[in-house]
Parts: sequence; structure tokens; C-alpha cells
Amino acid sequence: MTAIKHALQRDIFTPNDERLLGIVNVCKAGKKKKNCFLCATVTTERPVQVKVVKVKKSDKGDFYKRQQTWELRDLMEVDAKDASKENPEFDLHFEKVYRWVASSAAEKNSFISCIWKLNQRYLRKKVEFVNVSSQLLEESVPSGESQSVAGGDEDALDDYQELSAREEQDIEGMMEMCEYAVSNAEAFAEQLSRELQVLDGANIQSIMASEKQVNILMQLLDEALGEVDTIEGKLSSYEEMLQSVKEQMDQISQSNRLIQISNSNNVKLLDEIQFLVNYMDLSKGHIRALQEGDLTSPKGIEACINASEALSQCMNVALRPGHDKLAAVTQQQLLFAELRDTFARRLTNHLNNVFVHQFNHFSHFKMTLPQFYRSSCLSLPGHDQSSTLSQHTEMSLPKHSPLHRDLLRYAKLMEWLKNTHREKYEGLSRTYVDYMSRLYEREVKDFFEVAKIKMAGTSKEAKGKFGLHGSSGKLTGSTSSLNKLTVQGANSRRSQSSSLLDMGNMSASDLDVADRTKFDKIFEQVLSELEPLCLAEQDFISKFFKLQQHPAVVPPLAQPEPEEVDGGTASRIPPQAEHRQSLSSEKDVVRVMMNKIFQSIETELNSLIALGDKIDSFNSLYMLVKMSHHVWTAENVDPASYLSTTLGNVLVTVKRNFDKCISAQIRQMEEVKISKKSKVGILLFVTGFEEFAELAETIFRNAERRGDLDKAYVKLIRAVFMNVEKVANESQKTPRDVVMMENFHHIFSTLSRLKISCLDAERREAKHKYTDHLQSYVINSLGQPLEKLNHFFEGVEARVAQGVREEEVSYQLAFNKQELRKVIKEYPGKEVKKGLDNLYKKVDKHLCEEESLLQVVWHSMQDEFIRQYKHFEDLIGRCYPGSGITMEFTIRDMLEYFSSIAQSH
Repeated sequence: MTAIKHALQRDIFTPNDERLLGIVNVCKAGKKKKNCFLCATVTTERPVQVKVVKVKKSDKGDFYKRQQTWELRDLMEVDAKDASKENPEFDLHFEKVYRWVASSAAEKNSFISCIWKLNQRYLRKKVEFVNVSSQLLEESVPSGESQSVAGGDEDALDDYQELSAREEQDIEGMMEMCEYAVSNAEAFAEQLSRELQVLDGANIQSIMASEKQVNILMQLLDEALGEVDTIEGKLSSYEEMLQSVKEQMDQISQSNRLIQISNSNNVKLLDEIQFLVNYMDLSKGHIRALQEGDLTSPKGIEACINASEALSQCMNVALRPGHDKLAAVTQQQLLFAELRDTFARRLTNHLNNVFVHQFNHFSHFKMTLPQFYRSSCLSLPGHDQSSTLSQHTEMSLPKHSPLHRDLLRYAKLMEWLKNTHREKYEGLSRTYVDYMSRLYEREVKDFFEVAKIKMAGTSKEAKGKFGLHGSSGKLTGSTSSLNKLTVQGANSRRSQSSSLLDMGNMSASDLDVADRTKFDKIFEQVLSELEPLCLAEQDFISKFFKLQQHPAVVPPLAQPEPEEVDGGTASRIPPQAEHRQSLSSEKDVVRVMMNKIFQSIETELNSLIALGDKIDSFNSLYMLVKMSHHVWTAENVDPASYLSTTLGNVLVTVKRNFDKCISAQIRQMEEVKISKKSKVGILLFVTGFEEFAELAETIFRNAERRGDLDKAYVKLIRAVFMNVEKVANESQKTPRDVVMMENFHHIFSTLSRLKISCLDAERREAKHKYTDHLQSYVINSLGQPLEKLNHFFEGVEARVAQGVREEEVSYQLAFNKQELRKVIKEYPGKEVKKGLDNLYKKVDKHLCEEESLLQVVWHSMQDEFIRQYKHFEDLIGRCYPGSGITMEFTIRDMLEYFSSIAQSH
């Protein structure tokens, strides 16, 4: 290592005016071993710069080169990995962490010690030395005038000290006085020795002269010590005198401290008494209000509210430790408990009486409108009950806002009761729910009965099919008679098909728009009456029973019943406890109460929906739109409310009825049968789809659930397409292309007029099918007027396709010029016109009058005939050049034929 150090100093550092003070042989941790040297160096020039240099042996030769240099001032941390064990690994933290493995632990320790010394000497920088043995750092602390740095090199560094400016001037002056110092060093040394002896003698004399002054100084010190002893004696006497004063002051201080403690205790006692008087005292007015306050007048209720709040403050005051052992406090607590129980009992009895009185007020002498008019109608012989009831009864639910307004005066008292007497609060909740559920059940049932009567009266054909039977006035209907209601076609051509839009029991075409509009208004009125009723009741329950500010409390709706176990009885977990465990919020509690109060609404709504669906399956469209709108409105107000949940459940039923309507319509399309003796024309389910789409677009304009209708559209149009093709394939009287052309033209016209965006692809498909089948029908029909000519030229084209040259076709025996002239003579102008006239009559028989496609088809045939004529002339020109053969009629003649035939018919 010494030889390497010497070589590095000579080859690398000496040319750069640097001195090598420490070296360690290392390789990078965790990688393939490639040895290099870390060197600690200092510059020989001032100011001194300390560096750590990485030196590596060159790959091309046997010399070393400097690879990387770091300033020691950039070093932040030295990590020796383990301070207790010999470990060659260490880390140097510069701008990043460099991990090294030394060739030996001794070299690592020597290098780290060198780094520490250089940092202490030149930088005084706080470099962190982590996991470094404290002994290693202690050994490195400088002692004496110099310490060894990395093998003694620092000794030379310490011996060398730069001369100061004064020293340089003195040396220069001395050398000027002795000019021969350079030429005769011995003489110069002797002179210096003589001068040194003179200086030593002077020093000795000076020391001897100062001995007298030292003796004088010692004498003065002895006198000072004497004075100190005198002062100490006086201080001791003073301390003895003050000792008695100190004892007296201690006694005075102790007496003052006892007085302060007594005063503090008196103040604390006064505070406790004032606290108990302020917070545990209830005024006589409050006591009188709690015991005998008037709960009917507004002033009496206000006084009771103030008294109950004052009582709650007194009972809920946080007593300090020890207060509960005071007899006066215990007596006050007993008084408060007695007042609480008394007032809770008075309040509960009064509110129970209010509930009963209000219930009797709404129920007393009340005869429902349907019962009144039914009795009056039954007294008239031959009178139509549904007509009379629908004309005289009004659809409205009684408003309970006066009851709510009266009861809300007690809302704060209910909150007090909820916080103080939970059992009585639950009893009142149960009483209110029981009374109101019976009241609402009767009102809702009467309301829906009127709605059913009016709904049955909207249909002209439903009148007489539905009747009122029984004393309760329930609306019933003859299902068998409803099932017999069917729709017959308007003309004879449609009589062979059943009604494909007979969705359920009655056909849409038998009910006019006015009846459906009236049904829509009735259903909307039903929902509009129910919505404010439910919202008002829910708002009242939340405010009156204070179910918005405190943890959830489930009012008991039924008493717990004992359960028999092995011949005995064991108390079963009450429903109230189960509800408290299952419900997590006050909204759930409100919903439970609302479900109990309005338990009949969902059933009545489903019954009303079933009736509307029986009367006319088109009603499911109206109901879906109205119900979706009200559900959307309710969810915006409160998604978890009773109204939102109930209407959401009913919406599922309405959606199910709507899906059944669509499925029934598709099923009727699939079951359609056509007559074998009459032409088909526009199929009934195609016109039925048109009627359905027109009505649906009117109903679903700006509706929230447009997606349901779009899905139904796709299902219906696919079924229409499939069944049109099915009927076309089965048709014997009418050509398949005519059935497809007419019906898809009608479908295309309907979709283009209604502009249903979700059916754009089907509209394009319908147009494509209509165009294809029109072209196919025209081509197939035009082969008949010039049949022989068609066969002749088909043979000509076949010969050309087989390889015969076009100009050589005329030499074929079957296709020579004479044969061509013979075929052409068979089709003079009169014969062509006669053939076209017969074709027009046949097309007229195939097509129906509703679509008015005759002129369209005739014009297409004209274009196709002209195209064939030009094709024949082209073949004559190419295969029979110079023959002068032409057709017996011209294009102008053909146009006249087509025009005259169309005008004559």
C-alpha cells in the first residue's frame, strides 16, 4: 500500500499541487468487483481545499488515472454500518449515496479517521458520522501540538507554518545586516549563536530583578487574607442576630397562609351554594304550571313549555362531586322527579284526548260520497249508477292541516316527553298511529272508490260492463265480458285479421281520444291528491315527534307477546327492540310510521292501475308517464321518503303492465292469419303500430322515462318487420313483392313523419326493403308483355357469353336475321299497347288503394321498359350490324302508350 500511495502522490497529485493524506482500497457494494482507490487530499496552496478523489487503474496500461472528485464540504454523512463489529462496508452521502466495500476493516477505519480529522481541522462542518465507534473518534481527537494523520503525513503538515509578515521583515533585515550569510553560512550561524547567548543572559537578569516584586506581592496577599478573616467574623455575628428575626417571620407567614386558606374555602363554599341555588331551584310559577297549567290555551301551553324546559335544565345539571350526598340536593331531585312524572302524566292524558277528539271530529256523522250517491241512485229504477256517480262525486282527499296546526303547538312538549319519559312518548306515538291509520284507511278507500267509478265511466264500452255490488260499494267487473271485447276491421280486406293492437281486454281503436284524456286527468288527479297528503303527514310526523334531531326511536306499533317454551312462558324480544337494532336513521323511523298510517295506499293504487289496464291497455302508457314524473319529483324532494318508496314500488307494477302490453301486441302479430282468397294490402298490425306510435309520441313528449318507450319501439318494429315477411311468404293471392313493398312503404312513411330518433336505422331499412321489392316486382312483371323477344335476346346474350363473337351471332341458325324479324313482327305497336294495358290491370288488382302506389309502380315500369328497349336496340346494333332491323315501335310510342293507359284508368 505504501508503494501505491507513493506512486499516486508522484503521478497524480504532485502535478496538481495536492498532498495525499489518506487512502483506502475499495470496490462498489453489490456489484462485480472492480477495485479502485478513495484518496483524501489537501492542496498545498492557501486557502486549503480538501477533496475525496476516486482513482482507478487504466484499462489500457499499468498507470492510474483520476476518475471522480468530490469536495469534502459536500459530504453530508459517513455511515460505517456497524460500530460494534468489524465490517468493511461503509457509505458516503454526497449528492447521492455511494456504497463501498473496503479491502479490510482496518483500512476503512483509518480512512474514516482521516476524514474526521480533516473535517475538524479545515471545515468545522457538521458531518454526521453514523455507526462509527466512539473510541475511533476519541483516538482521533488532537492532543499536544500535533497529531498523526494517516501514517504521519499530518506531522509534516503541522510542522510547516507559514511565516507572518513581521517575521518575514525581521528575517530580511537580519539578512541585509549580514550580507555574507549566503556566502558564509558558518560565520552567520556563529553570529546568531552569540546574539542568542546575549539574549539568554538578559532574560536571566530580568528574572532575578522581578524576584523582589514577587516578595512584595506575597506580603500584600497575606494582609488581604487577614482582612477576609475579620469580615467573616462580623458576618457570623450578623447571621446569629437575624436567626431570631427569621423565626418570627416564619410564624407570621404561616399565619397568613392559614388565613388565605380559610378565605379560599369560604369563597368556594359560596360558589357551591350559589351554583346549587341558581341551577337547582325551580320557581313557584313553573311548579304551578307543571302541576295544574292549562294545556288548551296558547298562553297555558307556552307557560308549560317554559316550565318543562326549566325543569329539564334543573334535572340535567351536572352536579359536582359530593353534591349528591347533600340532603337538600337529594330533596330537590325527588321534587323534580315528582314534578316530571306528574306533568308527563297530565300531558299524555291530554294529548290522548286530543287524538280521540280529532279522530271523532273527522269521523262523526260522516257518510262517504260514494255511499250517499249510490243510495240515491239505487232508489231510481233503471238509473245508470256509474254515470250518476261520475257526474256528482268529486275526487278530493280531506285536508288535515287544522289537526296538524293544533297538534304542532305541543311539539316542544313532545320533545321534552321524548327526552324524559320514553315510554309515554312511545305510547303517544302508538296511539297517534293507530287512530290515524284507521282514519286514513277509510278516507283513502272512499277516495279510490270515487276514482274507480269515474275511471269506469270514461269508457263508453266499459259502461255497462262494470257495476257496483254490495253495501260497501266495491267496484267490480265482469272479466268474461271484458275478455269478449274485440275489434273488427273497418273494411272487408282487413276482416281476415284479428286486432293486433288489442292490448289486454279492450282495443285502443274503440276508445276515442277524449276518453283517454279524461282517464289521464283522473289518474293525474289521484296522484296529485296523494302527494301533498303524504308529504304533509310526513312533515308533521317529523316535526311533532321530533324525529330530526335525536337518535332514532321506533314508536311501538304492537305489544310484545309472550312465547311458550317447554310448557311455560318466556319473554320474547319485543318488536321495538328489533326495530331499534335494524333501523339506523330517523328517516327509517318516519317511514315505518308512514307505512303503518298509509298501509292501504299501495294496495289501492295497484287496484286502480289494474282497473285502468283492464279498461284500456293504452292506459299503461299514460300511467307510466305520470307515475314516472311523480316518482322523479318525490326523489328530488327526499329519495328515502315514504312517498318516493311507495310510488317507486307502484311504478314497477306500471312498468310491468306496459311490458305486458308490448308483449301482447307482439304475440298478436305472430298469431295473425290471412285469407287465401282476398288480397292482403296494408296489414292491420302495421296500421296498429302507426296508431300506437302516434299516441305514444303524444303521451311521452318531454317524459322522464323516454328510454322505456324507445326499447318498446325497437321490440315492436322488429316484430312488425319479421311478421310482414312471414305474411308475404304465406300470401297466395297477392305477390310477395307487393306485400313487402306496400307495407314497408307504409312503415317508412310513418317513421319519416313521426321522426322517432331511436328508429332511424329501422326507417332506413324499411326504405331499402321497399325500394328493393318495388324493383323486383317491376322486373318480374315486365317479362310478360315482350316474352318471346325477351327469350330471343336472352339466347343471344348466352351465345356471346359462350364465346361467340357478336358480329357472328347472326350466322347462328336459331338467331339469324330472319328469326329476329319474325320475333319483332309478333310485337307491333298495338300488341305492345294491349300487353301493357293488361299489365296495368293486373298491377291494379295486386295493389291496394290505401297506399296509392299504382302510379309509382307504373312509372317505374315505364322506366324499366325503356331501359329494356334501349338494351334490345343496342344488342341489334352490335350483333346485327348493317341489317337495318328495328323495333315496330319507338320510345316516343312507348311513352304515349304508358300515358294513355294511365289516363284511361
